[in-house]
Amino acid sequence: CTRNLCMSQAKEYRDNTPFSLLFLITCNTLPIIQSPVFHLLLYLTKTSIFARVPSSSPTFLTKVKILLPTPMEVKLWNDKREREMYENFAELFAIIKATEKLEKAYVRDIISPAEYEAECQKLIAHFKTLSSTLKDTVPSIERFHDTYKMDCPAALNRLVTSGVPATVEHRAAAATSSASSASVVAECVQNFITAMDSLKLNMIAVDQVHPLLSDLSSSLNKLLILPSDFEGKTKMREWLSRLSKMGAADELTEQQARQLHFDLESSYNSFMAALPSAGT
Repeated sequence: CTRNLCMSQAKEYRDNTPFSLLFLITCNTLPIIQSPVFHLLLYLTKTSIFARVPSSSPTFLTKVKILLPTPMEVKLWNDKREREMYENFAELFAIIKATEKLEKAYVRDIISPAEYEAECQKLIAHFKTLSSTLKDTVPSIERFHDTYKMDCPAALNRLVTSGVPATVEHRAAAATSSASSASVVAECVQNFITAMDSLKLNMIAVDQVHPLLSDLSSSLNKLLILPSDFEGKTKMREWLSRLSKMGAADELTEQQARQLHFDLESSYNSFMAALPSAGT
């Protein structure tokens, strides 16, 4: 009779108690644990775990185990092509982040202008190559930047808008005492002629034209005798900015090539005219 009474009490207690109940029992309620009804309840649930805390603790913890479904494996890609795409995304993300850190390091004078220029040129070259590869999947670098919440405005300006290191753009590279010497003038003349000859030879791909204009802009910035608003400097900055928004494999149209050749020839004439006034 006592056994049947205990059984009915346990069933009633079990049916009226939520299955996910967490029992917190103090030492003052220890007799409850020892009651046959309590042990019978644990037996009927069949999924209970009696977890006892150390004897120094004033509480005992008993909780009911809930069986959860087995976690499913989630794949980040379905095939080799998709995997390569995400790896390229990771490379692009890393280049933008690295450029942002490099720009901040240069602004804070943590690295020298020479070290900055070398590393920045390398990152720009990697960016141009990778952005050309991803031009179909990532048509807009700005949208990629916003989608992944990168917050790298300096990197966007350097990689997309400017396309050249800050030392080249702002004449911040260390200038030697021979900055206005005949060797620097000869370097500018050589870069002008090389750029114009390459267009005549139909070398109109972006990855062919951009390095030539970058070298020309760098050599012009070495000449302190030329004002900051010199025609050649202004036009080269405009062309470099325009080319930076194009893919490395893109080519200039016939109209763009003719306009660039005209700007180079006009800048070269202005450059030669400015030399006598500077006493060179």
